[in-house]
Amino acid sequence: MQFWQNIYAQFDPVAFHLGSIAVHWYGIMYAAALLSAIFVAKWIIKKDKLPIKSELFDSYIWWAEIGVILGARIGYILFYDTHTLYYLTHPWQIFNPYINGVYAGISGMSYHGAFIGFIIASFLFCKRNKVSFWFLADIAVLGISAGYVLGRIGNFVNQELVGRVSDVAWAINVNGVLRHPSQIYEAILEGVLVFFILYYYRTRKSFDGELAIMYGVLYSVMRIIAEFFREPDLQLGFIYSNWLTMGMLISFVSFIFSLTALYYIKRVKKA
Repeated sequence: MQFWQNIYAQFDPVAFHLGSIAVHWYGIMYAAALLSAIFVAKWIIKKDKLPIKSELFDSYIWWAEIGVILGARIGYILFYDTHTLYYLTHPWQIFNPYINGVYAGISGMSYHGAFIGFIIASFLFCKRNKVSFWFLADIAVLGISAGYVLGRIGNFVNQELVGRVSDVAWAINVNGVLRHPSQIYEAILEGVLVFFILYYYRTRKSFDGELAIMYGVLYSVMRIIAEFFREPDLQLGFIYSNWLTMGMLISFVSFIFSLTALYYIKRVKKA
């Protein structure tokens, strides 16, 4: 337990260097998360013998990944960054990895932004290729929930999105303060648990889109729970009182949106 509590003192967030460029474990885990999401989605397609051609799905992957990356960064700018107006008036700086001529990488990604970007990209792809959006979304959320686990582990090894102060036995030392390993909580709640629920239910769904909507509901609930153990973003703090965070607020909106979509689809099917 002593090793676990002081794991950050034993671990370098930088995996290796390419000249003057530091390659962080977070970047490696982010790439691994995308690849694992693709692998799981393709495995489900093959296992369940779903009616979609491999070439079409490969093309869709590119659209989805671009939507995720753009959405994640833009979402952070809109939801969490304190210099939103600057970036909106200087959009070319959103993906600029240099600060005053020095390579600093691109920091600041929003999961909710990534998911919105994924939805937009998927909708555009499906409209262009005349494919059912909900059919594809059901496949994608299985891959997303699986890949999410590695993404949160990436946050953990990068020593970011730390938990709130705690004295539980498994708390970890972050700059001399014991905190909840909230990134691991999120990996389990929002990743592992959500994936297995969707995986179990996938052959029992009654209509295309049910898994996608379930994902929206489940992720929102799990994220709200996890937010009680996660330190609020430093630049924002609590949105209201000493408990409401931006992550909770956006997740609640996502929860309501998902329930509304479920009600609408069921009403249309009934009609």
